[in-house]
Amino acid sequence: MDTPSSEEILAGIQEWVKIESPTSDADHVEQMMDLVSDTFKELDCRIERIPGEDGRASHVSVSSPWGGDEKGILMLSHLDTVHPVGTLEDLPIRVEGDKAYGPGIYDMKGGAYLGLTAYRTLAQAGGETPLPIRFLFVSDEETGSTTSRKHIEAAGEKAKYVLVTEPARDGGKIVTGRQGSARFVMRTQGRPAHSGSRHKEGRSAILEMAKQIELIEGRTDYNRNFTVNVGMIQGGTAANVIPEHCTASLDFRFRDLDVAEEMISWVQSLDSFNPDVAFTVDGGMTRPPFEETPAIKDLFEHAKGLAAEIGFELVGTFTGGGSDGNFLAGKLPVLDGLGVDGEGAHTLHEHLLVSSLVPRMLLMRRLMETLH
Repeated sequence: MDTPSSEEILAGIQEWVKIESPTSDADHVEQMMDLVSDTFKELDCRIERIPGEDGRASHVSVSSPWGGDEKGILMLSHLDTVHPVGTLEDLPIRVEGDKAYGPGIYDMKGGAYLGLTAYRTLAQAGGETPLPIRFLFVSDEETGSTTSRKHIEAAGEKAKYVLVTEPARDGGKIVTGRQGSARFVMRTQGRPAHSGSRHKEGRSAILEMAKQIELIEGRTDYNRNFTVNVGMIQGGTAANVIPEHCTASLDFRFRDLDVAEEMISWVQSLDSFNPDVAFTVDGGMTRPPFEETPAIKDLFEHAKGLAAEIGFELVGTFTGGGSDGNFLAGKLPVLDGLGVDGEGAHTLHEHLLVSSLVPRMLLMRRLMETLH
């Protein structure tokens, strides 16, 4: 069968990157879902558009015309990005040597497009794979997959293997394990007062939050692979008013589920330092940890052998960031990080390596052809 060139593949990826699709902009994400759906219609696939919820865009489920209800290969991708509309002005689509730049090109429109290309080359050659191929493109991975998780887990019920087209790590390494995550919103409510004439009457929500942050951040424990981050904080109304309200984000990362449950229970039980200031914590676990099981190790070894046949060495790694693969790794053999090589996810130097496109696409195609 014909193998498209890296230039042809890159041109297709760049068309996707031109459609800026931040999670929060449902209309722009829908444009990506339209494009993907139209492409698969040309390949005689069965397509289901799953309506969006809570202001998010829809998701797209695609099934090969062969295989029926047999458990098959699930190709898991997301088409939302973190970059707001307008980022193309600061991160224009361009190629400099082996690096191709653009918002979302690495995380993860490049990998999603490779999965489609791998399938398209098989379908256009008229072949069928031992197992049915199913794709799920979701619209809210970058914000925790809050509306798509149930669809991911439902798709997992019909899968024998899961291939996640997230980008490669550290020079092309495939991901065989990830940290789990939990996210919370912390809120404090105090008592407002004029900071000059009525200072004594006020109760500062920001002061209470600062004390809580110091306490909670202090629970980071690298020996237990548990980290804490307060990444955003907002509060107060004016420089001369004792702040009544304060809100802060809280992010936990972990490898051990028991440690996670212990720390989630602890943070949810915290009381105020000042009894005149209310303190609440809302949230919980967003992604369970993704550990390398024997089934995942076997799948990796199979992929490693295929990569060697193609002409490159495949190395496995553990990474701190989560993905939709976390939801299924405890139940199924999952390979993550199958997408493009490059770096700079979520930054203004985000890029893929053009030299990685054909080998990584071929690896996906060979996995589709050989898994049974």
